[in-house]
Amino acid sequence: MNLINRFVPKNDKLQLLHTDPTLMDAMSERLTSWFPKIPREYVVVCIGTDRSTGDALGPLAGTFLSEKKPKHINIYGTLADPVHAINLKDHIKLINAQHKDAFIIAVDASLGKSTSVGSIISDVGSLRPGAALNKDLPSVGDIHITGVVNISGFMEYSILQNTRLSLVVEMAKCIASILEKVDQQLAFSRPLPAIVASNHKRTSGVEV
Repeated sequence: MNLINRFVPKNDKLQLLHTDPTLMDAMSERLTSWFPKIPREYVVVCIGTDRSTGDALGPLAGTFLSEKKPKHINIYGTLADPVHAINLKDHIKLINAQHKDAFIIAVDASLGKSTSVGSIISDVGSLRPGAALNKDLPSVGDIHITGVVNISGFMEYSILQNTRLSLVVEMAKCIASILEKVDQQLAFSRPLPAIVASNHKRTSGVEV
C-alpha cells in the first residue's frame, strides 16, 4: 500500500503504477475532487490510434469504457472511431457544438523515464497530444489522464510502434475502470449534466 500518495494535496498530480492496489480508489477520488461544483456535461476524449501499439492506449481505454456503458460520461475515441492527429481538430469542434461548456477529461499515452513505465498519471489542465512526436496539435482537456507506456528518448515514433501491447491493454483496462468508478459517483441532475454524488446510500438512482 502506497501511503505517501494519500498525503499529496488534491491539487497536485497523482502518479501510481497500474498494478498499485490503491489505484482505483485514489485516482477516482483525485479526479472527482477536480470536478466543477456547478453541474456540467462530462466528456472523455481518448486520443490515439490503433495503428501503433503504444499509441493505442487512448482508443483501447475508450473502447473498454464504452463497453461498461457509463450513464453520465460521453466518450470520444475508440478503436472503431479513434481520435487522432488528423481528426482531432474536427472532434474538438464537434464536442464544442454538441456539449456546451462540457468538462473534458483527456486520455492519452505518454513516454517517460524507465522507472515510470506502467504508471498512470492524473493532473489538472490540458494535455498536448503528439508532443513527444513534435506534432503541433491543439491542447485538450480540463484535466487529463496519461499512461506511461514506454521510455522517452530518441526515435519516439519507433518506440511507440514497438511497445508491448499486453502492457498497453492492462493500463487501458485500469483507466476505463477508474473512469467507470468516477461515473458511478455522479448523480443525474435532470436530464444532464451530472454532479458528484454524496456518500448517502442510493436505491434505484434515488438517494435515501
